[in-house]
Amino acid sequence: MGDEPYLLTVRPCRESDLRLLEQTVPTGYHEARFARPGSAYLVAVRGGAPVGAGELWWHPKEPAVRERFPDCPEINGLTVGVAHQSRGAGTALVQAAERLAAERGRVRIGLGVDDQNVRAAALYGRLGYVDVGCEYLDRYHYLDDSGARHEVADACRFLVKALAG
Repeated sequence: MGDEPYLLTVRPCRESDLRLLEQTVPTGYHEARFARPGSAYLVAVRGGAPVGAGELWWHPKEPAVRERFPDCPEINGLTVGVAHQSRGAGTALVQAAERLAAERGRVRIGLGVDDQNVRAAALYGRLGYVDVGCEYLDRYHYLDDSGARHEVADACRFLVKALAG
């Protein structure tokens, strides 16, 4: 790749993206996020192939966040394939979500970050997101390769950014 520019676009995810997206960024949840009502699933594409994705919920997922910020859209599930990290895909996905929220008249946008995810917290800080003192446990589950279900509760903080009017 050398000095070649890293060009990508962000657009709404299409059903035809799902198989390749799962190969590039294996999560097991792209199809569910794509089909979820009340959100927008965005995909970062480079050279015709998806390299990352993120969901924009129109209302916060967690009750503690929703109580404090009821009209604040939330970026959730931002993920970028390992080979494409630190090349701008995460930033492009966040900025596309911000534009979409602003187009719908929202004055702020937020996202949760796991207390252990220092790299993501640094990215969000560079992009203008501020810790608003709203802490919660992000509870979810996943299935491992053997099909066993694992319950997880990650300590998270909600970060908010004001959107230009």
